[in-house]
Amino acid sequence: MQGLGSMIRFLCLNTFIVVYSILFCLWSVLLSFFDPGRKLVQSCVHRPWARGILWVCGIKVQAGGMENVKGNEPCIYMSNHQSYFDIFVLLAFAPTDFRFILKQELMKIPFLGVAMKRAGHIAINRESPREAIRGMEQVAELIKSGMCVVIFPEGTRSVDGKLQPLKKGGFHMAIKSGRPIVPVAIRNTCRIVTKGSLRINKGDVAIYFDRPISLEGYTRKNLPELMDRVKTAIQNHL
Repeated sequence: MQGLGSMIRFLCLNTFIVVYSILFCLWSVLLSFFDPGRKLVQSCVHRPWARGILWVCGIKVQAGGMENVKGNEPCIYMSNHQSYFDIFVLLAFAPTDFRFILKQELMKIPFLGVAMKRAGHIAINRESPREAIRGMEQVAELIKSGMCVVIFPEGTRSVDGKLQPLKKGGFHMAIKSGRPIVPVAIRNTCRIVTKGSLRINKGDVAIYFDRPISLEGYTRKNLPELMDRVKTAIQNHL
């Protein structure tokens, strides 16, 4: 009976997430025609969509460090990555509007790809180093002009929840933009959905926004020092 109950929960939750997401994707695309500046996307689409999924799946989130982020200052959120539920946690609790930097393949997902593009999220072609560099340079200019972005500097999800080595690409972009980096630590989402699985477990997770790191004085020469500083800030809250 317990196995049957788990199977029913598995089917119901995943069906709900798919249908619920399609509805919000359609709503996002429709809203984008009347919201060219994308100012309503966070409050009317991202936040209610993410919080609805977290609530239905029985996931409670403890958020901290909100006071460290200034709502009107462009920045680069750099977060560890344990599960696709990290996306919901960030959308639900990040104190500022932002755009994800994501791999280009995600833009091919039906409904979701169109909605993400209309919402202003930015796809990078990681298969082509030249195009990836060009894309990051364009993102740096967008950040300079006032946009906040989220990047997962590990490049992929962690299997065991431990912080993996950080990749340099996002840090080059950050230095070029000149905007501060906000380290973000997300805990326990790897226990909600493990990498490669669709089974969703109930549980408590936490997200913490650390103090912004000014990039004044940082160049390509001392990039490893900046990477270590961000990694330490994230690790301290895991």
